[in-house]
Amino acid sequence: MSRPKLLFLVTEDWYFVSHRLPLGIAARDAGFEVVVAAHEGSHGQIIRDAGLTFIPIAISRRGGNPLAEISRLSALYRNERPAIVHHVALKPILYGSLAARLAGVPRIVNSVAGLGWLFTSGGLVARTVRPIIRRIIGRLLAAPGSRTIVQNPDDKALLMRSGVPEDRLHLVRGAGVNTDMFLPTEEPVLPVTVILAARMLWNKGVGEFVAAAKHLHDEGLPARFVLVGDPDPANPASVPDATLRAWHARDGIEWWGRCEHMPAVLKQAHVACLPSYREGLPKSLLEAAACGLPIVTTDTPGCREVVTDGDNGFLVPVKDTRLLTAALKKLILDTGLRRRMGERSRARALTEFSQERVIGETLAVYRELMG
Repeated sequence: MSRPKLLFLVTEDWYFVSHRLPLGIAARDAGFEVVVAAHEGSHGQIIRDAGLTFIPIAISRRGGNPLAEISRLSALYRNERPAIVHHVALKPILYGSLAARLAGVPRIVNSVAGLGWLFTSGGLVARTVRPIIRRIIGRLLAAPGSRTIVQNPDDKALLMRSGVPEDRLHLVRGAGVNTDMFLPTEEPVLPVTVILAARMLWNKGVGEFVAAAKHLHDEGLPARFVLVGDPDPANPASVPDATLRAWHARDGIEWWGRCEHMPAVLKQAHVACLPSYREGLPKSLLEAAACGLPIVTTDTPGCREVVTDGDNGFLVPVKDTRLLTAALKKLILDTGLRRRMGERSRARALTEFSQERVIGETLAVYRELMG
């Protein structure tokens, strides 16, 4: 008897490796034939080496020809004939769901991994398009044979207001974190190092982080403020490379670029920070929590799922540089507070955000659809 085919659609191969590869392997071990379709960069062979089928596709993250891309995806689905397609992130959800309807795919899983620039930007284009996209998403996700995975209660409520029935929505806490790989260690040597790990986007709060670093540097606090990640030119909110280079090595700020081995990076950190405007459930904060770090982040969807204010870190309002600076200062100056909050972060990672738990809950969605 042939195994049912599960096809993942993501925009980039590196994203699948970073966020979904353990799920793909677990699905294969659970009896699925697993296929991954994405733009091939430098990570396609990693997917193949894991025993999954990888199909390079041409799908742009910005711009492109929607009709041509939907047609291309529909042809892919007709050729592969998956029992389930699993779309991850907004563009694969929109284009992939339409293509799946055209190709007659019987079961669709859509993972809303945060609502991105379109739902955080105050610009005219985003404000104009946002209501239209919400209506389209509501119609697509409410279709029979469709299930949607959200990462936080705010996104679930937004989709319900957009017309998606509650019984087709599943709350699964992000991509999970490998708590055996991301482990607490002894605090590194001083000075205190605060790390922001993310794509270098303005809506990740990069500008507010840099402003807080400059304030604290001007006060004479002995601390390092490290940006870890690359800009993303395909995203309208990307911080220019020239700006990042201008910040580097000034006012206590360092830009390390993209780092592949995050456990080694986090071993050098005393505090994790992400002043984002909105998230699904940020993987970088889950990894920081698993490493036993105190966290400063924003009181916004996704981020507040990881941190309880005053327990394992501090929550500050979005775009509030003054309160962000004050929260970072408390942790920089208080070793005992860092240790206590870090211990609470590790405990939460183990009980709420482990990779095993997230994979189990996602496989349960597949089983429900397969009957």
